[in-house]
Amino acid sequence: MLREFRPRIPWKQPRHSKAAQRVFVTGQKTLSATGLTNSTYQFQVASKRGFSEFLNNYYDDEGWWALALIRSWDVTHEQAYLNMAEHIFRDMQAGTDGTCGGGLWWSKAKSYKNAIANELYLSVAASLANRVPGKKGEYTQIAKDEWAWFKNSGMINKDNLINDGLSINSDGSCVNNGMQTWSYNQGVVLGGLAELSKATGDSSYLDQAVTIAKAAIALLSDENGIIREVDKCEPNCGADGSQFKGIFVRNLHYLQKAAPQDAIRTAIEKNANSIWGSDRNDRNQLGIKWTGPPDLGEGPNASTHSSAMDVIVAALAVGV
Repeated sequence: MLREFRPRIPWKQPRHSKAAQRVFVTGQKTLSATGLTNSTYQFQVASKRGFSEFLNNYYDDEGWWALALIRSWDVTHEQAYLNMAEHIFRDMQAGTDGTCGGGLWWSKAKSYKNAIANELYLSVAASLANRVPGKKGEYTQIAKDEWAWFKNSGMINKDNLINDGLSINSDGSCVNNGMQTWSYNQGVVLGGLAELSKATGDSSYLDQAVTIAKAAIALLSDENGIIREVDKCEPNCGADGSQFKGIFVRNLHYLQKAAPQDAIRTAIEKNANSIWGSDRNDRNQLGIKWTGPPDLGEGPNASTHSSAMDVIVAALAVGV
């Protein structure tokens, strides 16, 4: 999100850069692979709260960290962020194999191949292709291979929506597990395909992204065009689930910048207006249900607010 404010509020870029570095320092146990300066206090806090070099047992967690570091590089151009993103990606690569014909496992337990881990893998690879000139060919090929596998894996259903993952049959074959088409699973892939199109110059990746985006907007929108989670869990979507819609719109924003569509622009505009007009309390905190009121459930918190802010940032970025 910090990256998206930079073009709009250029005089605050140093503040955003410092914020990115604070997150980077406190999110991991050690900075040995980065070269960034670290205080004793920060090191002690990070050792207690973080993961060693942003690695853990779940490849989707690693993918989120890698994307965040890439966005931090976009703001600061601190090479350490990009180096760490590459370091994380190498660990993710180790989680790919030939089960189900390819793709990345969700975790190091290797029991489930799901959509989000593979969408993040695609997005990180394509993003690195556009930011590491010396390895552009390598990262582009990885992203192309990942998308070729993903689109033929069965996770994209007949309605052009992405289910949660694959079931592995006793004979080793893999099929769509029919689980929820969560909003974030319709979103991350859009940003990944936008990056892949940029890396390759092939607009067909954008065409495929637009197809998914329009199907998802139709599925997730109520009669007034306001997005809710697919299972209508609001206001009790949990700490993770309350982020999902924001992730979807964040990636709609990336796609809209690459391939403008009236349907996407309208969706962003309607949701931004609804959030600002009906889902904002007197402290400018934003809630989980974008039709409001903001105090539903546990009320506005960091998760609900940041998710809704993705929509506000998207609206500013696409000029609505």
